[in-house]
Amino acid sequence: MSNGMTRIFGGSPLAVLGRLILVSILVGVILSALGLDPFDIVRSIERLIRSIWHMGWDAVRYVWRYFLLGAVLVIPIWLIMRLVNAPRGR
Repeated sequence: MSNGMTRIFGGSPLAVLGRLILVSILVGVILSALGLDPFDIVRSIERLIRSIWHMGWDAVRYVWRYFLLGAVLVIPIWLIMRLVNAPRGR
């Protein structure tokens, strides 16, 4: 069970939780320095969902564009992180 949990979380669940907390604080400081707060993000997501609801099928095109825009950064970073952290020589 412990080995399965380690594989799922990428390490000890407690250590992963600690790293996530530290990274969240760091990102929070950076976003705060940029003048953002969590409620702005929540309101932006709410506006996005409402605009998607009101636009109908045009919203699918916009969401697809947002997905592609985000995926251009997220997928390569994720892939690099997986390759860098891959287990060595089994």
